[in-house]
Amino acid sequence: MNQNITLYTTTMCPVCGIVRDFLIIMNLTYKEVNIDINPIAMIKLIGITRKLSVPQTNINGEWVFGFDPVCMLELLNGEG
Repeated sequence: MNQNITLYTTTMCPVCGIVRDFLIIMNLTYKEVNIDINPIAMIKLIGITRKLSVPQTNINGEWVFGFDPVCMLELLNGEG
């Protein structure tokens, strides 16, 4: 199944690294958007999710906040 995954991060976020590592271990292709260097993306992200924290991961149109591997796997398997 083709997955559409976008990970929103900041440079100094340790949890962002955990999510990144999880996606790599699961051999998933993803797009990473660092909102430290892309303030327009940050403004759009806050407008969509109403959350100021990272990481935020969009999997096939559904949002996961922080590191929640169970939720991520459910969304990846079409159960979310």
